[in-house]
Amino acid sequence: MNPSAMTSPALDRGALSDFRALAGRIDGNGPRYTSYPTADRFHNGPELSLYHDALDACRANAPAPLSLYLHIPFCENICYYCGCNKIITRDHGRSARYVSYLGREMALVAGRLGQRRQVIQSHWGGGTPTFLNPEEMRRVMALLNTHFALAAEGEHSIEIDPRRVDHDRMALLAELGFNRVSLGVQDFDPEVQQAIHRIQPFEETRAVVDAARALGFRSVSLDLIYGLPHQTAARFARTIDQVLALRPDRLSVYSYAHLPHVFKPQRRIDENALPPAGEKLDILVSTIERLTAEGYVYIGMDHFALPNDDLAVAQREGRLQRNFQGYSTHAGYDQVGLGISAIGAMAGRYVQNARTLDEYYGALDHGRLPLARGVAMTADDHLRREIIGDLMCNGVLELPVIEARHGIDFNRTFSAELADLDRLAADGLVRCEPGRITVTPLGRLLVRRVAMAFDRYLRDDAARPVDSGNRAANDGAQPIRFVPRYSRVV
Repeated sequence: MNPSAMTSPALDRGALSDFRALAGRIDGNGPRYTSYPTADRFHNGPELSLYHDALDACRANAPAPLSLYLHIPFCENICYYCGCNKIITRDHGRSARYVSYLGREMALVAGRLGQRRQVIQSHWGGGTPTFLNPEEMRRVMALLNTHFALAAEGEHSIEIDPRRVDHDRMALLAELGFNRVSLGVQDFDPEVQQAIHRIQPFEETRAVVDAARALGFRSVSLDLIYGLPHQTAARFARTIDQVLALRPDRLSVYSYAHLPHVFKPQRRIDENALPPAGEKLDILVSTIERLTAEGYVYIGMDHFALPNDDLAVAQREGRLQRNFQGYSTHAGYDQVGLGISAIGAMAGRYVQNARTLDEYYGALDHGRLPLARGVAMTADDHLRREIIGDLMCNGVLELPVIEARHGIDFNRTFSAELADLDRLAADGLVRCEPGRITVTPLGRLLVRRVAMAFDRYLRDDAARPVDSGNRAANDGAQPIRFVPRYSRVV
């Protein structure tokens, strides 16, 4: 095991009690660090050569396997809370055209890579990937297998809307090679569902989970959101009861960020019905208490997993990583992004596709990769990405390992950062010892606060006059979602 790969101590009631007392004082906004630099730091309108250079460098790394993300933007109806890059339509003629253009993009990317590369991890997100009809899904998978080699032993996941699939569709997903599914739930409370325009009965969701289990899917994950209108700790606890009855392998419990000036559908949400900050904190703390009491491992941030799930095993073994899907066991591979607004991460470069269909189609019509923005990492970016990743995933930073790998004197290079950590240590978030920085159980609950100490871009921002404008961009809980640059730490 890497000497820096050590897991943080388990959460306990003391940590949760301290978190409840501390969160109100140091709560704030912060990146989710699914990439570093974060996606709001990507440059608009980069030269296409950035993408070509990334693919050429990735080609030179053959035959190393790839990770792949594919974005399907279409949804049949609007969910008011949603900040995804999506297109609301019931016209499947639009998705048929999109599938055709995905094939063009795959051909350009694969051609630049030079050979049919193995894919060890793939993920379809959206939007609603199951908006595609069975024939369209088969065509996309056939295109992927033409241009890439999806490893049978790999992780292949898809986000599904339980309201739009039945047992036959689940059987199709298994036939196509998916072995993991992620189901959007948000909340089972009828009044909350009405307020967010997403009616989804519990039994409908149970049927999909049962089908996934019967068909042999390796993992079932559910997504919840807290901070939605009409939620209280007591009402959300009833949703947790129902979730526990389903016993998903993984759970994500995301914080709702109400930004109606950025996301127009959120203007339909009654702000007066949103839970106040104290109630929202109670929802989070009680949820963590309940899930951990029921045997779920707190992975970090908003992720939970059963002890035998690959994420929990990776955390115990010090192999946990982060990518644009959040915590992952396969984040170390070059990632290809396909579809509008998808992000790729290859050979020290981040590249993001055009956000709109017109821009995406226009580039491909001219035989060009549909690049919208990106960034090439510096040596300092690589160093800080490793530090942030170690803190957020394994909770321990072994300074001699970092110094040897990057040829630095840690204390001299990060003197300002260590001064910030001293303040966090006073709050009980970290322990700073000779040669080691350890995130405490309390610090794991506010780990973004710890990671932010090493974000040079935030430090540079703080040293400049504050722009009165409200910058919003994608910081990648998922690579294709144009969500706010920051979401609340709690």
